[in-house]
Amino acid sequence: MGSLFRSEEMALCQLFLQSEAAYACVSELGELGLVQFRDLNPDVNAFQRKFVNEVRRCDEMERKLRYLEKEIKKDGIPMLDTGESPEAPQPREMIDLEATFEKLENELREVNQNAEALKRNFLELTELKHILRKTQVFFDEQEGGVNQTTESMTRALITDEARTTGASMGPVQLGFVAGVILRERLPAFERMLWRACRGNVFLRQAMIETPLEDPTNGDQVHKSVFIIFFQGDQLKTRVKKICEGFRATLYPCPEAPADRREMAMGVMTRIEDLNTVLGQTQDHRHRVLVAAAKNLKNWFVKVRKIKAIYHTLNLFNLDVTQKCLIAECWVPLLDFETIQLALRRGTERSGSSVPPILNRMQTFENPPTYNRTNKFTKAFQALIDAYGVASYREMNPAPYTIITFPFLFAVMFGDLGHGAIMALFGLWMIRKEKGLAAQKTDNEIWNIFFGGRYIIFLMGVFSMYTGLIYNDIFSKSLNIFGSHWHMSYNKSTVMDNKFLQLSPKVDYEGAPYPFGMDPIWQVASANKIIFHNAYKMKISIIFGVIHMIFGVVMSWHNHTYFRNRISLIYEFIPQLVFLLLLFFYMVLLMFIKWIKFAATNDKPYSEACAPSILITFIDMVLFNTPKPPPENCETYMFFGQHVIQVLFVLVAVGCIPVMLLAKPLLIMQARKQANVQPIAGATSDAETGGVSNGGSHGGGGGHEEEEELSEIFIHQSIHTIEYVLGSVSHTASYLRLWALSLAHAQLAEVLWTMVLSIGLKQEGPVGGIVLTCVFAFWAILTVGILVLMEGLSAFLHTLRLHWVEFQSKFYKGQGYAFQPFSFDAIIENGAAAAEE
Repeated sequence: MGSLFRSEEMALCQLFLQSEAAYACVSELGELGLVQFRDLNPDVNAFQRKFVNEVRRCDEMERKLRYLEKEIKKDGIPMLDTGESPEAPQPREMIDLEATFEKLENELREVNQNAEALKRNFLELTELKHILRKTQVFFDEQEGGVNQTTESMTRALITDEARTTGASMGPVQLGFVAGVILRERLPAFERMLWRACRGNVFLRQAMIETPLEDPTNGDQVHKSVFIIFFQGDQLKTRVKKICEGFRATLYPCPEAPADRREMAMGVMTRIEDLNTVLGQTQDHRHRVLVAAAKNLKNWFVKVRKIKAIYHTLNLFNLDVTQKCLIAECWVPLLDFETIQLALRRGTERSGSSVPPILNRMQTFENPPTYNRTNKFTKAFQALIDAYGVASYREMNPAPYTIITFPFLFAVMFGDLGHGAIMALFGLWMIRKEKGLAAQKTDNEIWNIFFGGRYIIFLMGVFSMYTGLIYNDIFSKSLNIFGSHWHMSYNKSTVMDNKFLQLSPKVDYEGAPYPFGMDPIWQVASANKIIFHNAYKMKISIIFGVIHMIFGVVMSWHNHTYFRNRISLIYEFIPQLVFLLLLFFYMVLLMFIKWIKFAATNDKPYSEACAPSILITFIDMVLFNTPKPPPENCETYMFFGQHVIQVLFVLVAVGCIPVMLLAKPLLIMQARKQANVQPIAGATSDAETGGVSNGGSHGGGGGHEEEEELSEIFIHQSIHTIEYVLGSVSHTASYLRLWALSLAHAQLAEVLWTMVLSIGLKQEGPVGGIVLTCVFAFWAILTVGILVLMEGLSAFLHTLRLHWVEFQSKFYKGQGYAFQPFSFDAIIENGAAAAEE
């Protein structure tokens, strides 16, 4: 029960483990997940600790597993995940795991290297096949009678010097080279050839239609075949250098047609053989990966558990005999016996005869904060911890937030239809939570929605309730009980009159509508918003003041638990009195006005005589005399109101110097008399969020140094000013409940009037088609704008009301979270890091 409203009581313990049993005991504690170890070697380098070699071995095994995982994902092989968590292997099993991983890695690397070499040979043979095929076309054109083209090409490749001495020369012999180049490099390659060889080369090229696979990375690349004709060795050397610079691959190409045909036949034969060998290699690789995929998840879990155990053992100290490991850890007091049983199981597993020793220690250090949660309360606790982790044993707002958070959200989001959509979505995630939790995804938005499924469901249910109170469903009303308003208007007046008003004095008869708003307000186009505004604005202030008073009362629990008598008397009581005499009194005036003044009453308590609550409150604070009321009306709402208001303001103002000066002056007086440490609970602003000097709770107590009196005065001044001014601003801040509720209702009405009503006005078969399209558009806008965007806006405003207006009254959030050694958390974090 205590852990629900406060964090668990913690104890700092010293743990003595025999060296042979240390591994098994830590393994059991990791499965339990209830112990947070402290580092007893903070000044020792990570590479100088006792079990650094074992950690390195685990890192190496994890690297090999990541390599296997990468190859398995590359081939699209599903990995078996049973959802079970195997136990941490014994140290002697590490050798077997290392040997298994080493064998798999070497075998897979060898297969990959062979496959890469085979693919490279296959690529070269494929390129050579395309070269022989394309160049055969070039030579067939020459032999087929295109002599004029060949002669002009020959004359173009003869230098000027050769032309002048052409009479003494024999037939010109042209050389050529053939190769393959990436298609995107071909234009630059052609320009470079032309410039470097001064136009004395002739280039022919043809595209390879099918893309080729790069053996290095498996990408598909597009290439082209080229053949370059030139004259002389000098140009040949230059052409080859240019080809090398552009990473073009040159292949031998015989000049004789018979030789080309013979080479092509040999290439085709070798390609067929390579295809067979490549298929066998891929089959072998697939079999290796399929076998590894069956155990990969379990292997990861085992390795990470071993690594976590040795990391934890590196936090321990060795005694002088080197036979005992000493650790310090934080443990919850309620789980003390459970932890001892786990240590006993670990000792029995290791075969040790020396039992472990777990001793509680006395300390003045603040313990970590541990709030025990389940799948329902976890999301609400996360909302609180996002603001700040509670100090040790501080009042936990999470249990109260389970009710107040969805309710304040629903005040802003009140609509029966929109709330039903949200509730059904949350209910679907709750019903399917096991399957959805197993389907791990990297989508952060979905993870946030799924993590807050219970919050979404409750927000939807509460919104349905407030939607019934507002009698609002997609901007329309439900007439469940029948209206008690009786009007003599005809149908055309109600439908067409844009200035129609409801007058309670004239049109109202009988008892009030049994539950929520009367549906007749839908037809009051002139004063509907005025009526709803007045109602929602007042209930916003009422809920806000009650919420703040509840926050101040929560601070009383902190003061009494930590025995902060000075804070209880000179902070809590003045704060509560200040809030009650000013703002709760304003709430009481609202109820008095609702009860005493009505449209059907005669003067002095008729609607025309009702005073303004805001003007009354301002006159009360400023001691102003109220303006004369209308004729036959009363100035005040009740007898003695003026005297009571003056008394309330004087007492409330008198609370301010008490909050400001009483606590610092008492501390100063106590120090002068005793000349010792400050008395319990009278140190600094942090006493409501820490442990007092009066004692230790659950093994830890806050030991704060004596604070300077000047700092105490400054802190108390800031605290008092913040509370007094914050009471005013926070009360006004709750008006966001009214503003967002009004905005949500008006947006829903705009969508109905400007979108869906268009489809409802159409008749006949065409009207059905139009209505279907319009309804789809209206549904998309409703879900996208009113449910998602408006829901997010209301959620953020509700979060602000809890963090600032509510929690600032009692919650400091200056603690640090309890982070136990837990295999589940380590494996989950490791898997998330691996996916990133």
